[in-house]
Amino acid sequence: MAKYLAQIIVLGGQVVARAFTKAVRQEFAASQTAAKRAGGGQQGRKAAATDSVMGMSLQEAQQILHVSPNLNPEEVQKNYDHLFTVNEKSKGGSFYIQSKVVRAKERIDQEFKNREEVKQRKKISAETTNKPDEPSAPS
Repeated sequence: MAKYLAQIIVLGGQVVARAFTKAVRQEFAASQTAAKRAGGGQQGRKAAATDSVMGMSLQEAQQILHVSPNLNPEEVQKNYDHLFTVNEKSKGGSFYIQSKVVRAKERIDQEFKNREEVKQRKKISAETTNKPDEPSAPS
């Protein structure tokens, strides 16, 4: 009886270990795919990390706010204001949808911030590489 119980425990442990390993591999593959879809490299990893932290991808946020991929800040704000007021609870709207609209706006705002940081880094990098060498002091 103890022999069979030990076999059941061992087999159960193997099944759980295989399932865990498979889940980890799938999660790793999904994160790699998300990084590639976001542009690959450092920017892709940053976009995938932002998606994970914000709980929403940039594409999903664009769909919710009905904005084009080129992300015009005025268009984003206009659509956000409209969708937020239409979905107010006092006007018979849905709090859930209003919450999704707010999260989508936050995700797109984060993308604007990320893009601005990249521009600043490129500007600083260009300034440091194009800076003329300082003349050495005469001896």
